[in-house]
Amino acid sequence: MARPERERGVAQAWIELVGSDPEAWSALSVARARLPAARGLESLRRWRLVELGGSLPGAADLAACLHRSTQFYNPNKERCTVRNAPGDPAPVRAGEVALLVRERGGGRRRAAERWWAHETGEAVQVREAVAWALGFAAGVDGPAAAAELVALSDRRHGLLCNPFSQIPSLPGSGIPLPWITPGGEPGETWNAEEEEW
Repeated sequence: MARPERERGVAQAWIELVGSDPEAWSALSVARARLPAARGLESLRRWRLVELGGSLPGAADLAACLHRSTQFYNPNKERCTVRNAPGDPAPVRAGEVALLVRERGGGRRRAAERWWAHETGEAVQVREAVAWALGFAAGVDGPAAAAELVALSDRRHGLLCNPFSQIPSLPGSGIPLPWITPGGEPGETWNAEEEEW
């Protein structure tokens, strides 16, 4: 049987817990109790954001591959929203401020890459980071408040990103595809062993 035609591209898998997320709930509670910038913070949601880059199948086949493997998510306790094109909606609600927190070095998932190659015969790059959605009360400047809540700088400023080991990204308008960059710093060139998507 012939393999379906595949195009080179990038796709995002937004993975969140089906039940309540204790990490997001804890961060929301701490932020409201201790950080001045969180006074208008009403909600905080979290996803594991996985980006795949390379020769990818169509949306339905891609979702089926992700669903078959525990390398990406556990369908018994998590749900996955796939985004294949910049125009596809992300699960961030209108009015929420999106934030990406990634590990320095790009967060490669080599075991997932090996599984994908074994299952599909195609090489892909897989990166993972954490995406947050911050919801603020009406009248609050969400992007400005979110910027204050991002990188930890002292006991009263920052919570969601450790600047010594992680890099934040507030995209402004629209969520980019791809969003997870591989360099150590935003805009840094790719490592020699890594190729562009």
